[in-house]
Amino acid sequence: MVPTDDVITHFLKLCTLCSNMIVMWHRDLSFNNITGEVPQSILNLGNLNSLFLGNNSLTGKLPDDYSFAVDCGSNASIRGSDDTIYEADPINLGAATYYVTGQTRWGVSSVGNAIDAKNIIYSSQPFQNVVDSELFETARMSSSSLRYYGLGLENGNYTVLLQFAELAFPDSQTWLSLGRRVFDIYIQGALKEKDFDIRKTAGGKSFSVVNKSFMVIVSKNFLEIHLFWAGKGTVDIPTKDNYYGPMISALSVTPNFTPTVRNGIPKRKSKAGAISGILIGAIVLVLAALFGVFTLVKKRRALAQQKEELYNLVGRPDVFSYAELKLATDNFSSQNILGEGGFGPVYKGKLPDERVIAVKQLSQSSHQGTSQFVTEVATISAVQHRNLVILHGCCIDSKTPLLVYEYLENGSLDRAIFGDSNLNLDWVMRFEIILGIARGITYLHEESSVRIVHRDIKASNVLLDTNLIPKISDFGLAKLYNENQTHVSTRIAGTLGYLAPEYAMRGHLSEKADIFAFGVVMLETVAGRPNTDNSLEESKICLLEWAWGLYEMDQALGIVDPSLKEFDKDEAFRVIYVALVCTQGSPHQRPPMSKVVTMLTGDVDVAKVVTKPSYITEWQLRGGGYSSNTTSSYAWSSNPELSRQKEITEVSLQVR
Repeated sequence: MVPTDDVITHFLKLCTLCSNMIVMWHRDLSFNNITGEVPQSILNLGNLNSLFLGNNSLTGKLPDDYSFAVDCGSNASIRGSDDTIYEADPINLGAATYYVTGQTRWGVSSVGNAIDAKNIIYSSQPFQNVVDSELFETARMSSSSLRYYGLGLENGNYTVLLQFAELAFPDSQTWLSLGRRVFDIYIQGALKEKDFDIRKTAGGKSFSVVNKSFMVIVSKNFLEIHLFWAGKGTVDIPTKDNYYGPMISALSVTPNFTPTVRNGIPKRKSKAGAISGILIGAIVLVLAALFGVFTLVKKRRALAQQKEELYNLVGRPDVFSYAELKLATDNFSSQNILGEGGFGPVYKGKLPDERVIAVKQLSQSSHQGTSQFVTEVATISAVQHRNLVILHGCCIDSKTPLLVYEYLENGSLDRAIFGDSNLNLDWVMRFEIILGIARGITYLHEESSVRIVHRDIKASNVLLDTNLIPKISDFGLAKLYNENQTHVSTRIAGTLGYLAPEYAMRGHLSEKADIFAFGVVMLETVAGRPNTDNSLEESKICLLEWAWGLYEMDQALGIVDPSLKEFDKDEAFRVIYVALVCTQGSPHQRPPMSKVVTMLTGDVDVAKVVTKPSYITEWQLRGGGYSSNTTSSYAWSSNPELSRQKEITEVSLQVR
């Protein structure tokens, strides 16, 4: 062991002799195996800008912090959606330099620098469906070794979150996209990730966010994050700037314990005038802060009172904090995306109580305000049925509303019957799924304490659990009704191919719109194909039109999925006939869901369908197929390509 007096005392004498010099001192005494107590006179050195003492055996007290976050390469600090302050990191480092922040909370060093190359890269490429997208507009690089240091951290267990996005290699069909960036990640000297490739981890995509989270122990008030290029990957692509070393967009270090210190203890100043100036400025800031806090507290109390009154009226749903869901989804990692719809991705997450959840993002425009949103969530979360996905709750303190559902292992029905699933559903399974969906819709329409019209019944909104029990999901468009309402006129929101004519044309919404959509789902399940498939011959493109054509020729079973080697013909006839009844053009000709269930089970006879819907004839006169000038939807699907082809967005209608 090297005693303190032999190193630090000598260092202090040297600093004292130079105390009147203008230069700012940066000294590194880390990894010297020094013992003893840190002299408090170190803090009185006015010319000392930074002093590294990490990984020694020193005792005594230094100013401590318990967290820090960095927006790598950024010129200005930003506030994250979870209120984390990401500090600016604007200094362009040289070939072997380091930089320490004014508060000495953290530092950064770089080794290696290609000729004429900058180690900060900027991107104007937009990042879609990413929380805190501003963090990824810049990144810091190094052609060899890049280190970030946590200085004076309180000892304990921490979570280190590293955030990456490949900004240098374009997503294109040119040679510029062939570059590969490969580097190693070390934390506290331990290898955490070998041969890490940002683009490969993001599924081969540039401008796609990758989050890496690590648990570390800080034992000597010092943290080191080291990104090291070991000579792998490409070195001449895409440009002569040689952007081949490690790259990082943002990082944060947060404690997994209750801190006993506070962040940002100010450094001591050597001049009384500076102290006076700080005190005057501090008084002004405190007064302004007190006014701001008073205003904020007043607003929050009013909001809390409003929410409490609301909860007393409708019951208290599980309201999750944004921080909870961010932790559950690993900071909304791209690796946890289950599917994607018109307004954003759906993430898989895991709560501290081991519940696995699906977190869905909604559009802010989909609801008029927080009160209406929480009211609908509270009401719908109280709806419990074997064939309905459980809605655990919501999050209202994020930028966009979030819904939290139970997670179902076997994914969506569209994947199972005409997607990439390997479930291989036989006829018995398909019939039970159809019957389960019918019972779930019946509960919403007729048996629940409140009448609910789903508004977006479709194959991708039916999820299958471990036992292949169907559960209707995605109440993001659900509409609640009073008992004496027969219908409402509303804005169109749903998915092409499933919209009832009266709803698509006039915004006339009732339970019969769900019944029409269910009829389409029945035909899809029997046929094993989507309701529209432009790859088929013209007479088969539209499933409804094809089914009617076969029905009129007494060949209704012709639509049955050819992969079904065996099936119950009577049940198949019954399902097809019920589907044709449910998709009648007039809502008055469609039976209520309770009768649909009894027809499917054979408890009542299925009336012969005699009226071919007028919309089928109109399609045939126009040359077949659907037409619309709208394009996106609330719905999400685990098969995004199928969903993206058919989704439509909300459009306002003038109701007369």
